[in-house]
Amino acid sequence: MKPGPINRRRILLGGAILTTTAALAACTGNDTPSSAQTKGGDAVPNSSPGKAVTIGFSAPAADHGWIAAITGNARAQAATFSDVTLKTVEAGADAAAQRAALATLVSQKPDVIVVLPHDGKELNSFGLEAMKADIPVVNLDRAFPDALAYRLQIKGDNYGMGAAAGHYIGTRLTAAGTASPIIGEIAGIDSLELTQERSRGFKEALAVYGFSVANRRAAEFTADSGQREATNLLNALPTMDALWNHDDDQGIGVLAAISQASRGEFFMVGGAGSTAAIQTIQADNSVLKASVTYSPSMASSAIALARLIAQGRGMSDLVELAVPKEIVLASETITKDNAAGYLPLGF
Repeated sequence: MKPGPINRRRILLGGAILTTTAALAACTGNDTPSSAQTKGGDAVPNSSPGKAVTIGFSAPAADHGWIAAITGNARAQAATFSDVTLKTVEAGADAAAQRAALATLVSQKPDVIVVLPHDGKELNSFGLEAMKADIPVVNLDRAFPDALAYRLQIKGDNYGMGAAAGHYIGTRLTAAGTASPIIGEIAGIDSLELTQERSRGFKEALAVYGFSVANRRAAEFTADSGQREATNLLNALPTMDALWNHDDDQGIGVLAAISQASRGEFFMVGGAGSTAAIQTIQADNSVLKASVTYSPSMASSAIALARLIAQGRGMSDLVELAVPKEIVLASETITKDNAAGYLPLGF
């Protein structure tokens, strides 16, 4: 059975790459902690109740397994704290609708806002306005381009995700002695910077082995679009050695297209690490042999860290007095050999 979202967030922070920055704006909420909070082993545990805070939260509608897990993890994490009130607002169908909902939230003056935007570039102005209003913003996953638009940015390593997929494919094909392999790629939404970063990481990792992508298609992070674009790619490539699909939810459709075409001469790498994908990798009964992680447990950590920012606390196991400015999660490769250990991260 799949563990709940609280277990996922316990795994998350141990694998995060933390990057600190210099002095922050007054609206960061990083008042100097008490001496009890800066004594290492004698520190007050961050889980101990503190000042009551209200955290605003907004994410796109849960029409995708990963997005659903983001919202579920955020709610579950907030419920573990007696000093947190979580106020969620609907994101609407697009960036404009989310922008309007967030403007209403800002007017209500929560202590901090956690937001996974429809599009980071289009919602950048919201971040700037909230920070100017002395409301710290935690930007989740889809980055705001302006560093002044957020107090904390926490996201997966999209470039590293592509690089991990590229190195797995490159290493496996090299070990098999495959010369001039034919490699396919099914990306996500091409207009998103995160998709572009994933493709760049994949391309540059493959180049290390002297390989390149023979055919690339962009889907829309849905099973239907994955099936459509996989069908197009399979028609374009009568034979193939390896395939990387950026997203395990759209991978449901990709695998359906592969089955429908009765193709199996290649192996496939997925993306994000859904429970279904991990279980398929464990079973080892399809072309899917690996997936590279992009865990929605980042939402749990976003809530936990937003609480600390609002309370003026730091992370008790760091020497620095404040929560870092940026956290980028490492992308790891799930294979049959280690799949059991990653099931708690599945969504």
